[in-house]
Amino acid sequence: MIRITHLLLDVLKPLHPNVIEFSKALARMGNYQIRLSVVEMDSKTETLQIEIEGSNIDYEQIQAAISEMGASLHSIDAVVVENDPTELD
Repeated sequence: MIRITHLLLDVLKPLHPNVIEFSKALARMGNYQIRLSVVEMDSKTETLQIEIEGSNIDYEQIQAAISEMGASLHSIDAVVVENDPTELD
């Protein structure tokens, strides 16, 4: 089975929710470690770099959660996948 274990995302979000609430919401999507950095900020938005690590990241669920919080995913800047041939897809 091929699993995503690391994502680096570029995200634009409104100022609310704040970055702590935003990070916690993403971490609740699975057993994920979230590293979030504010890259740029203006009066209405923040550009974020979000690094997600986990044993099996559900990209679609993460993407939906980002959208539900009013943010938009600009790009996937890095991804790490693993193949465990002992597990079936």
